[in-house]
Amino acid sequence: MPVQPTPPQLFDEFESGNITRAQLHAGLQWHARELVEEIIEVHENPIAAWWDTMLAKRTADRWASRHGIWRIRHVLAALARVPGFEPARFLWQALHADVPLHCFFRLRQKPVFRLTKLENRRGMLRAEVEYEDADEQIVRSTFLLEHTPEGLSAELVPQ
Repeated sequence: MPVQPTPPQLFDEFESGNITRAQLHAGLQWHARELVEEIIEVHENPIAAWWDTMLAKRTADRWASRHGIWRIRHVLAALARVPGFEPARFLWQALHADVPLHCFFRLRQKPVFRLTKLENRRGMLRAEVEYEDADEQIVRSTFLLEHTPEGLSAELVPQ
């Protein structure tokens, strides 16, 4: 299954004339449907959702206290711009201050997304993440993030 483009990617494609308005609406509808499905899931199992939220808040607080909330947000936003990165559909809003940081961490909720390591080496950030792919397999990836005029840019490190 190909990775679904994020809403900002859909708008960029539409503005450049690569997709039609109908294709833009279909892509946005897919994201809306995913969101509604998660809302229904939370409503059907509120105890598990509460527990997942508490774990995610604890994780987000730990990362924010170590590295600062804006560095974590910029790392997540850079990961969301990596072509073909499956968790981008959950991370594309990372720079929006109105969205709590814990919303981007999915520790038990399917599909899983975890930031496992973040270290600064020679002016570059090295981020290690774990996420669940379309086949429900846990994938571990390492990214090098570099400061550019547009913000952080991420590049997958070959394993």
